[in-house]
Amino acid sequence: MKRLFLDFSLLVALLASCAPVDLNAAIPTFETGVDSNAWAQIPAGEFYFGQHEDIETTEAYEIMITDVTAAQYADFLNAALADNYVKTDGGQIVGFYPGDKFHAVKHEEEIKAGDWIYIPLNDSSQKIKFDGTTFTVQKGFKNHPMTMVSWFGAQGYCEYFNSRLPTEMEWEKAGRGTDERPFPWGAEIMRENANFYSSRDPFEDMSTFGSRTSPVGFYNGQKYGDFQTEDSASPYGLYDMAGNVWQWTGDVYEGMHYRFMRGGSKDTYDMDLRLWVRNNATPTYFSPGVGFRCVRDK
Repeated sequence: MKRLFLDFSLLVALLASCAPVDLNAAIPTFETGVDSNAWAQIPAGEFYFGQHEDIETTEAYEIMITDVTAAQYADFLNAALADNYVKTDGGQIVGFYPGDKFHAVKHEEEIKAGDWIYIPLNDSSQKIKFDGTTFTVQKGFKNHPMTMVSWFGAQGYCEYFNSRLPTEMEWEKAGRGTDERPFPWGAEIMRENANFYSSRDPFEDMSTFGSRTSPVGFYNGQKYGDFQTEDSASPYGLYDMAGNVWQWTGDVYEGMHYRFMRGGSKDTYDMDLRLWVRNNATPTYFSPGVGFRCVRDK
């Protein structure tokens, strides 16, 4: 009977540890002091690209210091809805995309001109709320990165503000600078550098295997309660180029409908945050671990 009791107790503990995460529970609130409206200047020139350090070149451009925040995206939706740039379609927000050239390559899916999903509204992970008139942000998440946004929703935001998504090369250069570092801040990664799986940051609850985003610019050398961060900006001063959320990039490759993401996220292991690591998904994909930032041509 004693062995049976121990086994039953273990079962109860395991079931408790697998309990679903309350996605709407209150979270810690911190101000990072990092300006989400700021842009960094990236000069023209060569840099090391990819794991095997090929030398590539970009023109000069500007890129956002942080990911687009939930508050910025809500403001965009309010303006874009008034301008008829986006519209509601059932439980989602959609916007027009002119389509991609279709090459009929094996497994390629055609992306035609038309309305495509920007964000879902009825998903429990969505932090943008809509009352039929106005878009707002769930309490505590205004300065967190915008997530649950498709590639179309990211591209549409940037385009609305006369910018665009970065190419993979532009993204990597902004995160890496001109040396061969694997992470934005240098050669090694610690839990104080970024929000990744099991980094034990204030927004992670490993008792339920739950993990949330951290505010943009959180890893800036500041201490939040008992959690001391390292200043983990890239050589050009960009924050969260590794961890927190994957970031959509803008390349549309011939014969391929997939879109690529960079940077790793709160749900990936530390070594997956290296700057050359890629992820991909269909452009309609959205997730609590995917966001974006924009670039502007100079």
